Amino acid sequence: MAVSFLGRSEVSDLCLGKPPLRPLSESATVAEALAALKSSDESFISVWNKEGGGCVGKVCMVDVVCYLCKEESVLSPSSALKEPVSNVLSKVPGLVMHLEPYSSLLEAINLILQGAQNLVVPIIPTKKSGISRRKQHLQKSSTINSHNGCEFCWLTQEDVIRFLLGSIGLFTPLPALSIDTLGIINSDVLAIDYYSPASSALRAISNSLTQQTSVAIVDSDGTFIGEISPFNLACCDETVAAAIATLSAGDLMAYIDCGGPPEDLIRVVKARLKEKNLENMLQEFTISSPFDSDTLVSSSSSSDEESSIRTPARPGRHKRSYSYSTRMVRKAEAVVCHPKSSLVAVMIQAIAHRVNYLWVIEDDCSLIGIVTFSSILKVFREYLETI
Repeated sequence: MAVSFLGRSEVSDLCLGKPPLRPLSESATVAEALAALKSSDESFISVWNKEGGGCVGKVCMVDVVCYLCKEESVLSPSSALKEPVSNVLSKVPGLVMHLEPYSSLLEAINLILQGAQNLVVPIIPTKKSGISRRKQHLQKSSTINSHNGCEFCWLTQEDVIRFLLGSIGLFTPLPALSIDTLGIINSDVLAIDYYSPASSALRAISNSLTQQTSVAIVDSDGTFIGEISPFNLACCDETVAAAIATLSAGDLMAYIDCGGPPEDLIRVVKARLKEKNLENMLQEFTISSPFDSDTLVSSSSSSDEESSIRTPARPGRHKRSYSYSTRMVRKAEAVVCHPKSSLVAVMIQAIAHRVNYLWVIEDDCSLIGIVTFSSILKVFREYLETI
């Protein structure tokens, strides 16, 4: 049943209702990519080859922020924003892959397990009278690899997990097994000490984006305190680069929390930028609260006490919501589970909180590891090979 289900399910079944991608040329500047991200309802913008060769990657606010945190960018933010967006794109190959709409779900899972994060799929036009679905597909084949004259959407790991969850009964008894029993808890996590400089976590933040995970914040005993989440960073704006350059990892965690940065941390960031002779960052950017609805303009000549800075919430951005099933870990909200949690419970919890991973902790909050959507999909793929 499960094998036939995956074999007959087409990726087009997962594309229903998906909005078309907004293409951004790879020749666009970082500033143009930034503007596109701020005006988009999506966390990622697709980047396309200007010669019509297809989607070459994706960019999100975290990519831009990590780029602006580089030493050369910090010294001259205005120059960095004028560079081509190709400088920001991940150099890891295969993160974005094209896939035909009539490909099977099994093919999609195989590509994800090979490293694909987003699958670019042509949007099939609405069926017209007298024209079969297959015929429409053939008519579009000449433009299938070009964004000119053909709209695309993309599928994510979350889309596939959500689809599998809708038919989870076909995979019995797999869903009831614990993640510990299934052996999908990865103990090799990205982590940083609470008091370490946030700038020292830049590589880990960049890697967590590539791996679609997060960076754990731990104390000296290895107790899990919270996380620096790419999801939360993506809901900020480019000015969070100033916070990364000046705050500790623990303070950055508070700065990017969904409530917006506290005023005292904003003052700390501004003061430390001045101490480090990085006032050009104040001149280029307005240090902002990413979720507030009011706007107050500041300048680098203002005193710390006189400057309160708020910027409007970016339209269409999600605010992560936490249900009562989410553990509160030392006042830092993070989506966590127990090693004895069942596979289906972990899937539901991750889907509910719009994350691609769950931290696995013991009752004393000691960090065991992480479980990801890709590891879950690997379990489903291996299960099919045994039946």
